Amino acid sequence: MAREWITGRNPVYEVLRARRRQPFRLWVASGAQEKGRLAEIVRLVEARQIPVEKVPRSRLDALSANHQGVALETSGYPYSGLADILELARERDEDPWILILDTVQNPQNLGTLLRTGEAAGIHGAILPLRHAAGVTPAVVSASAGASEHLLVAQANLAQAIAQLKEAGVWVVGLESGADALPAEKIRLDGPLAIVVGSEGEGMRQLVRQSCDWLLRLPMHGKIESLNAAAAGSIVLYLVEARRSAKQLTQTPK
Repeated sequence: MAREWITGRNPVYEVLRARRRQPFRLWVASGAQEKGRLAEIVRLVEARQIPVEKVPRSRLDALSANHQGVALETSGYPYSGLADILELARERDEDPWILILDTVQNPQNLGTLLRTGEAAGIHGAILPLRHAAGVTPAVVSASAGASEHLLVAQANLAQAIAQLKEAGVWVVGLESGADALPAEKIRLDGPLAIVVGSEGEGMRQLVRQSCDWLLRLPMHGKIESLNAAAAGSIVLYLVEARRSAKQLTQTPK
C-alpha cells in the first residue's frame, strides 16, 4: 500500500475526520502546545489507537515548509469513479453537478478549485489520467483538506464527457474566446458539468469540442483574463446561485 505524509493542522484534521484513508502514525513537533486544532488531532488519533510520536521540528521541516508542527503518515488518496459521483447525486435527489479539470497542473490552483467546489456543493470532480496534477499532499494542503470530503475521479475526459451526456448532463466549458457566451445566456441550474482548462493553454481541443456550451466571464478591467483557480471559482458560485434560486422557486410555500 502506497503511503504519504500529510502536513498542516487543517489538512491532517480533515483527513482524520473524513475517515477515507488508513492512518499509520502521527508526528508532533517536540515542544508544540497541544491546544486548539492540534489537541483535536491528537484526540482523534488516540481514539483510533494510532501511534503519536514527538519528533524534532527538523524532521517535519524535511517533509514540508508549512507543517505547523504536525504530520500524518497515511495511505494514498482514495480516488472514486464517475459512477460514484453520479450515484451521490441520485442519493441526494439532486441534478448532477460536476467539476471537470482539464490538465490543471499547478497544485495550488487544483487545491483551490477542489476547495471551492466542495464548499459550493459539487458532487465530485474529474481529473485526466495523465498530464495533470493529481490529489497529492500539496493539493490536500492547498485545499485545506477539502479534497478529503470530495469524490474525485481520474478518467479519459473525452470518454467521461460522453458518459455524462448519456446521463443527461450538460457540459459547459470555461472559455475566453469570442464564440463563448455570457453566463446569463446559458442555463446553469440543471444537470451540469463545468470544465476548467489548464493555466496556460485552456481546454484541449477535443475536450473543447465536446462541450455543449462555452461560457465566458465579463472582463472590464485592464487585465485580460483570470487564472484557472479564480475563474473556475467564480463560475462555481454562479452555478451555486442559480441552483439555489431554482430550489427556492420549487419549495412549497
